Amino acid sequence: MRPLLHPSLVNGRFGDPALFVETLHQRSALLFDMGDLTPLSARDLLRVSHAFISHTHIDHFIGFDALLRLAVGREKRVTMVGPAGFAARIYHKLQGYEWDLVDRYDADLVFDVSELYAPARARRTRFRFKNAFRREQEEELGISNAIVAEESGIRVEAAILDHHGPCLGFAVAEPAHANVWKNRVDERGLPTGQWLQALKRAVIEGKPGDHPIMLADGSTEALGALRDLVTITQGQKIAYVTDVADTPNNRAAIVKLAQGADTLFIESRFAAADREQAQQRAHLTTTAAGEIARAAGVRKVEPFHFSPRYAGEEERMLKEVASAFHK
Repeated sequence: MRPLLHPSLVNGRFGDPALFVETLHQRSALLFDMGDLTPLSARDLLRVSHAFISHTHIDHFIGFDALLRLAVGREKRVTMVGPAGFAARIYHKLQGYEWDLVDRYDADLVFDVSELYAPARARRTRFRFKNAFRREQEEELGISNAIVAEESGIRVEAAILDHHGPCLGFAVAEPAHANVWKNRVDERGLPTGQWLQALKRAVIEGKPGDHPIMLADGSTEALGALRDLVTITQGQKIAYVTDVADTPNNRAAIVKLAQGADTLFIESRFAAADREQAQQRAHLTTTAAGEIARAAGVRKVEPFHFSPRYAGEEERMLKEVASAFHK
């Protein structure tokens, strides 16, 4: 199976938290946390359609200005999700600048901001460049099955965790993955191309057999006649958790969120020997991260957000996580 989601830590294991997730065959990208974003190219930043913020400590959110500066003057919409109080922080950040020249621009930059303040409740607020980023369209939302975003066959779930206040963990998944049998396509004398993406979407969405699929030459054929070109398998899942206290409630919530994930990106701020300091600062140790990953049954664990105090000791930190994960 060719993966749909391609994640990468923007600043490695020691730098500011930020996970950039590209989606195969799509121009858009997802961003989990916004620490230092300078390693990302302007092209990659402009691909970000959704940003999911665990909390707004400076090392997780300083990069917002980089995205804002680049996107102003362009036609763009960004969906953002964060914990309770998130919309107010976005508002004050935006109002820190003067927007007296907005009437000179034709393009509009829109931030649709949702704050998850209860497990099944969120509040959404819109901020538009053309309206000098004033609050607009505030509304209450019901959250079903912890899903905070869903688009183009991708779902993002969130869990409210505890750090020094609410902090969100996330899991992004494709509910199902469609695989095209290229040999069958070739046997039918059909070309490859974008039409195969439409075919896969139709199969995943369960469209009826008479649903028309436009081929590369502009002709159409019924889905039923093309159905054998595609098989469905379980979709990919990636979980992201950072800055959480090692408590029974947090562990249970993370295990539920990350259950069966292909990859779990999880903070491992402190070494195993520094457990007391980790507890005082509401962070995880390497051992705790490995234990949680094992309990969640993930295929792979990617520890990050190592404290700078362990510079030069990355191998040691990775070994401690792996030891607890494979125990």
